[in-house]
Amino acid sequence: MAQGYEQLELDRQLCFALYSASRAVVRAYGPLLDEAGITYPQYLALMVLWDEPGTALTVGELGEALRLDTGTLTPLLKRLEQAGLVARTRDVADERRVLVSLTSEGLALRDRVAQVPFELVERMGIDEATGKRLKRDLQRVLDALG
Repeated sequence: MAQGYEQLELDRQLCFALYSASRAVVRAYGPLLDEAGITYPQYLALMVLWDEPGTALTVGELGEALRLDTGTLTPLLKRLEQAGLVARTRDVADERRVLVSLTSEGLALRDRVAQVPFELVERMGIDEATGKRLKRDLQRVLDALG
């Protein structure tokens, strides 16, 4: 590389390490979630709903929690609805809003995938303390970047 441009070497880039690690983690989830019949993005949406199983959330609230826009989230939710895992209904108080809630099948799926986070951390080869520290550091990056 030309003198003075070492900072542009791909392997020196923090962003590339984050990008590559993110892709590897999502890829590692695939086989763990295949048996449940869901994708990683669907798993994330379900995790938000599993936090408060009896509560319906708006698509906007789900999008905010997942950092996804409505255009990305809507097709994902349609597939979850077709699979019988969530129900989407219009809010009677404001028909512009769509509410998303778990079905009994969606709630039951939580038990089937409860071990997935542990299996993934095991595949990563890190201990609990390292995982917590990494999550804390990544949250700081997210907070700084907004």
